[in-house]
Amino acid sequence: MTTDTKILSHEKMEENIFQEKLLPHLELIAAVVSGVLILIGWLAPQENLSISAYILAFIIGGFAKAKEGIEETIENKELNVEMLMVFAAIGSAIIGYWTEGAILIFIFAVSGALETYTMNKSSKEISSLMSLQPEEAVKLLPDGREAVVPVASLSISDQILIKPGERIPADGTIIVGDSSIDEAAITGESVPVTKGLTDEVFAGTVNISGSITIEITKHTDESLFQKIITLVQSAQSEKSPSQAFIEKFEGTYVKVILSFVFLMMFVPHFLFGWSWNETFYRAMILLVVASPCALVASIMPATLSAISNGARHGILFKGGVHLENLAHITAIAFDKTGTLTKGKPVVTEVLVKEGLSEKDILLTTASIESHSNHPLAKAIVQYAKATYDADLLQPKSIQDTSGWGVTAVVNEEEWKIGKAEFVGKEEAQVFCSHAYERLSEEGKTVVFVKKSAEIVALISLKDIVREETKKAVETLKHQDIYTVMLTGDSEKTAKAISKESHVHAYIAECLPENKVAHIKQLKDKYQNVAMVGDGINDAPALATANVGIAMGEGTDVALETADVVLMKNDLPRIAEAIKLSRRMNRIIKQNIIFSITIIMLLIISNFLQVLDLPFGVIGHEGSTILVILNSLRLLRN
Repeated sequence: MTTDTKILSHEKMEENIFQEKLLPHLELIAAVVSGVLILIGWLAPQENLSISAYILAFIIGGFAKAKEGIEETIENKELNVEMLMVFAAIGSAIIGYWTEGAILIFIFAVSGALETYTMNKSSKEISSLMSLQPEEAVKLLPDGREAVVPVASLSISDQILIKPGERIPADGTIIVGDSSIDEAAITGESVPVTKGLTDEVFAGTVNISGSITIEITKHTDESLFQKIITLVQSAQSEKSPSQAFIEKFEGTYVKVILSFVFLMMFVPHFLFGWSWNETFYRAMILLVVASPCALVASIMPATLSAISNGARHGILFKGGVHLENLAHITAIAFDKTGTLTKGKPVVTEVLVKEGLSEKDILLTTASIESHSNHPLAKAIVQYAKATYDADLLQPKSIQDTSGWGVTAVVNEEEWKIGKAEFVGKEEAQVFCSHAYERLSEEGKTVVFVKKSAEIVALISLKDIVREETKKAVETLKHQDIYTVMLTGDSEKTAKAISKESHVHAYIAECLPENKVAHIKQLKDKYQNVAMVGDGINDAPALATANVGIAMGEGTDVALETADVVLMKNDLPRIAEAIKLSRRMNRIIKQNIIFSITIIMLLIISNFLQVLDLPFGVIGHEGSTILVILNSLRLLRN
């Protein structure tokens, strides 16, 4: 992160603190002062003193909203609901209803303060992220000394010391020590994670128990923590389709209302015989009760609350549009490796020719494979070390045949490790009572070990399905969502994994370009389709789907392409995200129906001459507050 960016972030943070803590209090103080002035005006013995108190109540209580309304009107060249309130208050004063006009300003000021407070409450989890980024770090210099330096000055490969209780300032890998790390700020998981040598740690998380030294692997502006802030800030600024429609509708609606108010000033006098005073008074009430404040507030607080709730639980939405769309998903396609499975193969079975030592063969195999970076080789080495606590051997020569296996000489004997075709397919297929066929049917990868002229062992490996995968898929099924697995694996492996994962269907031998074609086919059949992946090869499919969902531990390309990010590779969060999206849409519908109903009831009551201005104000502003409070229910778990 550059110094300029860092300064900008702190300026933004100070602005957020003002918005969250000071602004609601100032607005509420202005409203209280306005209320006191109204009381003084009502009790004042002289009319001049009374009117003076009311004028002060108008100015102090209405300044903030009037300023906001005028600025937005000039900027957007459209009248808004704030201006309707100002017109109504001034109109009431013109016809002598000073008390009613002042009460309108007072309640409008109170509702404005409460609206500011509730809007800030819905987004405080987001802005508070900024304060979790440490400004300084303890850097270990080449001569062994420690130096406190600005986090912005850190570079890749720098080593920093983090003591117990301190927040980690940058993404990196532990090179000294081990500790429990509280990753709640990143993953939403409250249970600390134990981490040791070579484990990755993230900026913004808390070192709990032991001192650790980490080597920085990413610039501070590229850290996972910084990406979270960027993602959520963009999500707050991006409007959902519903919100965009309501805001566009507001301008037209205000013009229509002003037209009706203008007619209301004359028509009832000639048509119903109302007095001019009553006609103008009813027009002012119409101006108040027909204002779409509650309707405008039906969507944004709900969207912000849902985005905030998701971020607190490790689900990042890049915008309200994606959150809204998620509720309409009818099919989800999953990448296999790293998504449904852990992405790291493990040894599941070792079969050794009768009469031979499993320990000797396995340790020799591991000694050879330790010179390879292939995932299967790493899994075999890890298994051998965990099973037998013994030193590995040093092969005399190693020759790698890419894609097939490896040949090595150990103790003057030739060893071959690899596929069935590499060691002799016919012999491999009949080894250990045709175990190869059985293991292949189970979706396992089989590695053969050949010593001199005969096969002496078989090692089966499998990319293990995540423990939470079955639960996640079953939950999605209960939500009437069709699930399908896309994988580049063979038919047998794909069939076995899909059966274990409980998905409805699978598509095997699927190249990245094929994934895009299959997503398009799913969209033709199911209309709204989500894609879940974690790799570079998943990025095109993530972009093609209606909603792309990336696993938090995936590649940067996948994270940048996706619309939703699961910060912890926790598949059940997908069902939770869909549930949250549906709940948000349901609350928005409740808000819209409620606000329109209240507006219609108030308008009818005004035409029947049973509604006075103070009660019209209470009904109008009260409905706005109730709509916002209903939206805040989305902050609950």
